[in-house]
Amino acid sequence: MKFLALGGPVLWLIVFASAVALVVFIQRVLHYHRAQINSMEFLNGVRNVLKRDNVVEALSICDATPGPVARLVKVAILNREKGRDGVREALEEAGLVEVPPLEDKLNLIATIAQIAPLIGLLGTVLGFIQIFSTLQTKQTLATMQDLSQGVWQALICTAAGLTVAIPCYAAYNYLVSRVNAIVLDMEKAATEIVNIVIDK
Repeated sequence: MKFLALGGPVLWLIVFASAVALVVFIQRVLHYHRAQINSMEFLNGVRNVLKRDNVVEALSICDATPGPVARLVKVAILNREKGRDGVREALEEAGLVEVPPLEDKLNLIATIAQIAPLIGLLGTVLGFIQIFSTLQTKQTLATMQDLSQGVWQALICTAAGLTVAIPCYAAYNYLVSRVNAIVLDMEKAATEIVNIVIDK
């Protein structure tokens, strides 16, 4: 609490930004955890069901399985009568719908990673302004005690901005890698399911 008081109002802005980034990160991690499945195991189950011409059960498996891969497989099964090109076109359209929700809120974390050091720099500048304001109003020689509040604000805001920016940047890269892994799974599953529904 001492550092929060010494950091001034700009530090509270940095703390708020870090809290937003943390909430978004946790929400995205949980979302990706639910979205990523063992696609090969899932596809093998669907293949076995479709070999028995049990389309209803295959659709039920898709509905019961979370994530974009299962939804793509469902689209392929529903469009199986359109032939290979028709299924591929339907999968491409479905893929365009599935990717944006995966990337949702990632820009927010990237933005916080970029502006946190700038907010810290603003706090630093305000701290130095406070120092020079104190020097100007002092009739006698200013003591370290007179200048300490401005110095504390400058140092704390700089440190806080960097402390927030570094993990946010790392978190953003981690989340992007998770999205890329899910999209790669989707592409592999799309290729495989075309062969399953057409050649079964």
